[in-house]
Amino acid sequence: MITLTVNGKRREVDAPEEMPLLWALRDELDLKGTKFGCGVAQCGACTVHVDGEAARACVTPIGSLDGAKITTIEGIGDTREGQALQTAWLELDVMQCGYCQAGQIMTAAALLAKTPKPDDAAIDEAMEGNLCRCATYKRIRAAIKSASGQPVDDLRSA
Repeated sequence: MITLTVNGKRREVDAPEEMPLLWALRDELDLKGTKFGCGVAQCGACTVHVDGEAARACVTPIGSLDGAKITTIEGIGDTREGQALQTAWLELDVMQCGYCQAGQIMTAAALLAKTPKPDDAAIDEAMEGNLCRCATYKRIRAAIKSASGQPVDDLRSA
């Protein structure tokens, strides 16, 4: 039995230690917001926070996490950074298909927790491992800047 704190609640998972965190969240804990993308930590769709750090849930074995604090897209709105990002995402119409956006927001929240006012270079560096097939990268950058209180242009026509 593996004990985790997921989105502020103590949870126990009875699963093989090698099970990826992604499947424990989706199949054992019924948290469907974290997405499966590539399965090899290359696209970022499955990004969650493990003890405050962005991590790829598709390659993180549940057995390595006993006692860890996990935050998923379902819980990120309870943080200052997450709430600001979710608001900015909606105000700037960032999403197109939306599939990668949970992972994008989770990575962005980890960035803002460490760097409250990131410049474009810091945003690009932090977000480079999160792929968006709809290519909403300019809107994502604008939303991160908006969430950090920096002025942005309206890119909805971009």
